Amino acid sequence: MSVVDSDVSFKQFGVSFQKMILQALLSDFSWAQQMMEVVKSDYFEQKHLKYLFEIYSKYYTTYKTFPSIPLLATMARDDLREGNDEVMCAQVVTYLSSIKADSNANDLPYVKDRALNFCKNQALKEALEAAVDLTREERYEEIVGRIKQAITVGTPNTTGHDFFEDIDARFVKEDRSVVPTGIKQLDAREIMNGGLGKGELFCVMAPTSVGKSHMLVQLGANAMRAGKNVLHYTFELRENKVATRYDSNFTNISATDVPDEKELVSKKLGEMRSSLGRLIIKEYPTNTATIMTLKSHIEKIAITKNFRPDIIIVDYADIMRSTRQFDSLRHELKLVYEELRGLAMEMGIPVATASQTNRESTESDVGGLDKMSESFGKAMVCDVIISMSRKPMQKSKGLCNIFVAKNRLGKDGILFPAKIDTARSIIEILDHEIDLEEYQKTNDNDMKQLLRKKWDEVSNERAIELTSVEIGRGE
Repeated sequence: MSVVDSDVSFKQFGVSFQKMILQALLSDFSWAQQMMEVVKSDYFEQKHLKYLFEIYSKYYTTYKTFPSIPLLATMARDDLREGNDEVMCAQVVTYLSSIKADSNANDLPYVKDRALNFCKNQALKEALEAAVDLTREERYEEIVGRIKQAITVGTPNTTGHDFFEDIDARFVKEDRSVVPTGIKQLDAREIMNGGLGKGELFCVMAPTSVGKSHMLVQLGANAMRAGKNVLHYTFELRENKVATRYDSNFTNISATDVPDEKELVSKKLGEMRSSLGRLIIKEYPTNTATIMTLKSHIEKIAITKNFRPDIIIVDYADIMRSTRQFDSLRHELKLVYEELRGLAMEMGIPVATASQTNRESTESDVGGLDKMSESFGKAMVCDVIISMSRKPMQKSKGLCNIFVAKNRLGKDGILFPAKIDTARSIIEILDHEIDLEEYQKTNDNDMKQLLRKKWDEVSNERAIELTSVEIGRGE
């Protein structure tokens, strides 16, 4: 008698559940990698779901990576049209279009657990069935091997990249699904290659009252302009205060004037609402929120507001609590950054935060990694770090320096002059890049002259009306 049902499939779960299983495979590559060892196309009851899984798994077998949904749709459409299967083509297009709505996103964790357990149990049953035949043939060592293999399949690990066997995988262009910063010089291909990608941690560091929070608001506003959903955590400013800064950025109305311009602000936001992503701002008192606090809130808004962020902004990580307490502050801060990056990787979205620099940085024109306060370990965790600095002369004219201090995505060590309008939370990098080598060779006096010369060039060419720049208060 066979141990395994001859008609094993996902049929017991129903059609809707099977659609969500495939949706989970297409959206969570880490989980899909586990499933590739245990799931079979025959488990899917419907023909078009079985077909999609077959081309999806074939692509993975060939390139050791998964295709994006747009690429999968193109592959399926070309293949089915060549075979003149218009009915299947329509079913595939309808299904993939429904995934974009992501209406079942909240149910996927449960679906993934049930589906993976089903497949692993089935693999173990098949191993036991094989053991019956191997026992008759007295091949006992093979029985142990089969059982061990069945127990370990579907675990979250891989054998690694086989350098010679997996050569095709190295030439597949990755779909980073970036969230643009909206600042063209940073989004340039040679620097951030379009913006922030999945699982990446971005940090802006600066002394107090230079503009870290304004930079984070600008990142959030520009992400919304790109149609992305933004979740903004604030640990110093009130929710309404942060929202007012977003109002100013979108409407070009000074933050000090926004409270008196309710009708105008509402009108302008109403006109652009359809083109913007969503924004949720959540406040927690300083030094009270941990990564578990954020995760709990993310789960709550997923259920109550059907909201899934495309980017999370944390203002700022240095005043969060870690999930473990240390005698040394630097160890605690390093863990906070590690937990934020873990959240980014777990959710498959970027996280942007800010960090305070040390006292010496207030006298520096360029904020290097050595200026990061309390813990250099924070810098080790981040993928991209930019620093902001501005001397009193620059502050009075609404100018600052932006330095790409660390960049895993491309070039770093790049210094840009920029102008900052703190009344509207707008930072604009100017077209000129300061030659850092020339800059570093100068002494303090020559450095000041070099900067003044550069600012004069920029001011003349761009015709900046410095006297009209409104300087806001605080950070």
